[in-house]
Parts: sequence; structure tokens; C-alpha cells
Amino acid sequence: MKPFSFAIKARLSSFLAISTLPLLLLLRPSAALVHLRGVSFSFSFLDAPARFAVPVGDRGICGALHIADPIDACSPIGDLNRRASAEPRPQSSFVLIERGVCSFEEKVRNAQKSGFGAVIVYDDQEKSRLYSMIGDPAGIHIHAVFVSKMAGETLKRFAQGEEGECCIGSSMDETAGTVLVISFVSLVVIVSVLAAFLFARNCLLLRQAAQRRPSSMNREAVEVFPCLTFSTSFLNSKCTAETCAICLEDYKDGERLRVLPCHHEFHSACVDSWLTKWGTFCPVCKHDMSSGE
Repeated sequence: MKPFSFAIKARLSSFLAISTLPLLLLLRPSAALVHLRGVSFSFSFLDAPARFAVPVGDRGICGALHIADPIDACSPIGDLNRRASAEPRPQSSFVLIERGVCSFEEKVRNAQKSGFGAVIVYDDQEKSRLYSMIGDPAGIHIHAVFVSKMAGETLKRFAQGEEGECCIGSSMDETAGTVLVISFVSLVVIVSVLAAFLFARNCLLLRQAAQRRPSSMNREAVEVFPCLTFSTSFLNSKCTAETCAICLEDYKDGERLRVLPCHHEFHSACVDSWLTKWGTFCPVCKHDMSSGE
């Protein structure tokens, strides 16, 4: 039993480690909020952070939002609102870029070369889900997120290039909901694995118990038990019952009954067949005849 338990526990530990690894990876923040505010408006949109850019911290970042020129940022980005002086653009400047024509990585690198501190790429098509932008992280030291087409067009329409008007931060509600769902899935997986382990263990115990105990008795051992010839006069003395518990037929005068060690009697033919074919215990009290007691 010990080798079996050890093997099952080892497999259980390995399975839990493998099955929970992707769940732990999912616990990493995978969505945030882009928030645009002004004098008479305020908008919030879900975004998908780029996997190759610098993650946005829990405290979030805020800055002025500019529209890329060209809008796809597949070539060096200019800024019509940028002053002619050579002073660098502050790291709190964000740039809005449309998806398409070139890769996400190229867009982000062009924005970084132009001095922007964060990139917001919006979809060029109406889709029900957000893309997870991928690329080579080498040399990338700015933030980048992806938003829907609707969000991008809204940002483009109301962006004013004013300091602090646009913020990118964590969505606490969504993060909490994600953690709750993942926790529930993890609990279901663990409970299922434990249930499977207990079921397999119980099956093994029952199989081992069945192998240790004989399933029937040989005829020679059964014939050792004494017999008597039934008479109606026995009902008030030796016999405690007037019906065979196996065939449910009343005893008749002259029938041969076999008496088991537990003092229960049955038709000889009925109990002999029972003990040699079905089990080693008394059909009434379940006393095991093979124990020798």
C-alpha cells in the first residue's frame, strides 16, 4: 500500500505543479484602463499591455496625448504641435497610433526615438477582442498598450495634448474578477484531482480485500456443517424460523436443513449453493464461515 500511496502522491504533486503553472502566469496583470479626461468629458477604455514593452505599474502613468504623424507611425514620427526648439519631449507625452502597415514593434520603436514615454495603439478594424502585442523587448524602455477601434477614434477626437489629460493604469475591478475566476478554476482542478486520488485508493483497498478473502467455499468445507430433518414440532424448540431466508419458502416436514455455526438454518440445497457460488458469509447475519469461528 505504501508504494502505491507514494506513487499517487508523487503524480498528484507533479500534476498540480503543471496544472497551476499556467494559472500562476495568468495572475499577472493582463489588462488595464486608458482614461481620458477634460473639462467637459471623461472616458475610460480597456487596454491590453504590450508584452515587449515596459509594464505600467500599479500607480499608473499620466501625460499629454498626441496624435502620431503619420498616424500609422511606420516612419519617423513628427509632431505638428512640437515647438521648433531642440529641447526633448517630456517622458509624460503619449502618442496615439493606428494599427496596420508595419509591426507593433516598429511603431513603438519609432515613438521611442521621437521621445514619447508611452504608446497607445488602436485597432483599425472593429473586433470583439484586444490583441496582445508581441515583439523584441531589447532596447524598449517605454510603455505600450493596445485599445479598440472605438476607443482609438474617441481618443483621437478629444486629444488636446494637455499635460495629465490621459492616464494608463491598472483596472482593480477587472484584476479582482480575474483573480476570482482563476481561484475558482484552481479550486475545481484541485478538488477533482483529490477526488480521483481517493477513488483510486478506495478501489485498490477493495480489490486487495477481495483478493485476501476467498469468494466462496469448497463443497467439502460446507458439508462439515451439521444437517437436520425439519419437523413442525421443531418450531417451538430447535428452529427459530419457519422460512428459508434464501428462497423465502416455508419449511415442510421431512425437508433437509443445514445449520451454520451462527445457528441460522436454511434449506440444505439453498445454503450449499450460496456458500459454494456466491459468498462465505451467512445470508442473515453476515457471519463469515471461512473465519473458522
